[in-house]
Amino acid sequence: MPISAEQLARDLVVRDLTDPAAGPHAVQLVLDRAVGALADRWGCEVRWWRGDRVVTVADNYDNLGYHPDDVTRDARYTRYVDDRRMLRSHSTASVPSALRALAADPVDDVLLVCPGVVYRRDVIDRLHSGTPHQVDLWRITRHGTADLDGMIEALLGGLLPGWEYRTEPRVHPYTVAGRQVDVLRAGEWVEVAECGLAGPPVLARAGLAGWSGLALGMGLDRMLMLIKGITDIRVLRSAEPAVVAQLADLAPYRPVSAMPAIRRDLSVAVDGDVVAEELGDRVREALGEDADCVETVEMLASTPCAELPPRALERLGARVDQRNVLLTVVLRRLDRTLTDAEANRLRDRVYAALHQGTVHQWAART
Repeated sequence: MPISAEQLARDLVVRDLTDPAAGPHAVQLVLDRAVGALADRWGCEVRWWRGDRVVTVADNYDNLGYHPDDVTRDARYTRYVDDRRMLRSHSTASVPSALRALAADPVDDVLLVCPGVVYRRDVIDRLHSGTPHQVDLWRITRHGTADLDGMIEALLGGLLPGWEYRTEPRVHPYTVAGRQVDVLRAGEWVEVAECGLAGPPVLARAGLAGWSGLALGMGLDRMLMLIKGITDIRVLRSAEPAVVAQLADLAPYRPVSAMPAIRRDLSVAVDGDVVAEELGDRVREALGEDADCVETVEMLASTPCAELPPRALERLGARVDQRNVLLTVVLRRLDRTLTDAEANRLRDRVYAALHQGTVHQWAART
């Protein structure tokens, strides 16, 4: 189902932290450092291509080689504007137009930089956002190049010098010999990028048949969090002055407070085989600016209502074709402690946004 005009308008004014025109932010420092590391290694021309937030479905999927039945196209994960257009779900959606522009104005060796905010229907937790920031870095050349190891080495050397890293094979529709890049942090491997050789069909569709290249995509939010030691992605968009002041550089982050979390458990009836990404998106849309008060929404269990006893169905006001989902909602502001009354009002709003039964345990209050 396409998003509403009102939701589209709200999405299009979300600040893009990669864009200097929207004000300075440490995300831009990460981006500049990454581009500088690769440009210094190769000595090639650098072309920036921000592209549009609303892209064609063809550029987001078809021109990158996605199969028509790929699950990522499902409206449960993607924000469609209409049957031809969508809010870009990854920064790679800007690559086909960047490649077409290169074909129209060619240069023998170039680093294409495609950064920006992207849009996901995603879970709510300390590491995920519905509007993350990504960058695609593609080196395109008339001359053959397969220096993928060098690309990874230069990038991580510029961003996380001295960190141990590994690569594992991964399949992407737009690369050949794809890989995932992980770094070791506190004894755990954390994914930071995916890369590979630029797929010849992708280049050919853009008018660059016979060219070759390297393709790498990276999450800028996660990289910044690793560099600064930030554990909650909400910090990156915080308006708290003590936080904003620390997002002007890449120095280690110093938490401004340690507000206690408030937990609320919910039992809701929902239609269909709902996924956690859908629930997260509904909560964000229902709470608006107050969504920053929600640290996590965790789906604990999902049970067909047909398996519930009659009394439970009556309590939920559920139909037998629905599902009963058990959730834990963790509420925590970054700047102050929530009162119980505030937490309960947020709980009520989350419940009202998710519950699709005829009986409501709580009524939303002001």
